[in-house]
Amino acid sequence: MASHLMRLVRGVSKNNNAIEKLSVMPVRHAVTTDTGAMLPNPEKMPFGLFRVLLTVLPGLYLGATISKEGAAFLEENDIFVPDEDDDED
Repeated sequence: MASHLMRLVRGVSKNNNAIEKLSVMPVRHAVTTDTGAMLPNPEKMPFGLFRVLLTVLPGLYLGATISKEGAAFLEENDIFVPDEDDDED
């Protein structure tokens, strides 16, 4: 659907260079070559889950620490102090 739309837009506006500069990310659907040989397996990232956790966990910790310190700063300077009535649910 998107490729059909792109061809339609390109056909309508041949003079517009901005449309032609758009690039489409290549997607590999084939599992064999033209001669019938099997293509090699895609590369696997070693320790993929470990790398994700190594990236995400420090970010979460840093964000939580900044939020905690910011809330303490606001409460200390009486910028935002929760009322006692706010706790009644």
